[in-house]
Amino acid sequence: MAETYETPTLIIRYKGLFDFNGLYNLMVQWMKARRFWFHEDTYKHKVPTALGAEQELLWKGNKKITEFYMQDIRIYIHLWDMTEVEVVQKGVTKKLTNARIEMIISGVVTIDYEKRWEESTFYMALLDFYRKYIAKEEIETGYTDQLYYRMYKLHAAIKEFLDMQAKGNEYAGYLGDNV
Repeated sequence: MAETYETPTLIIRYKGLFDFNGLYNLMVQWMKARRFWFHEDTYKHKVPTALGAEQELLWKGNKKITEFYMQDIRIYIHLWDMTEVEVVQKGVTKKLTNARIEMIISGVVTIDYEKRWEESTFYMALLDFYRKYIAKEEIETGYTDQLYYRMYKLHAAIKEFLDMQAKGNEYAGYLGDNV
């Protein structure tokens, strides 16, 4: 069985007018720029009421770091009271979304995701020893922290897109990538 290490969860709650297509494109381009394999796992659209529609989405991005480690980012999006609104911005008519939105961003580092070390009891014991004593610090402070700070950058980019905070964040140059 592949061992997993979870990162702390990040949450965004927002109510108001926003460009949902722009938000979708932002997240997809952010994942692709960091070489995550993006796919939409779940899409639920519930029958609209007088207040608006309700949608639930689950987006996943995974990245194989080595043949042994893989990072996953999961974005759960729940929209309530969703209505389309036409707005004129700078002389151009745009369709924006007026809704309540909650985004939950979580991450997981998976060890031995190809399950190569499960062939025999000896390999499993060797993997357990390696994971507990040799690579513990590398896993916890290397791959798991790196994934958390990447998630935090995505969190900050989403909040900046929704105009919820000042430009930039305290971990802006932490990983050294300016993408």
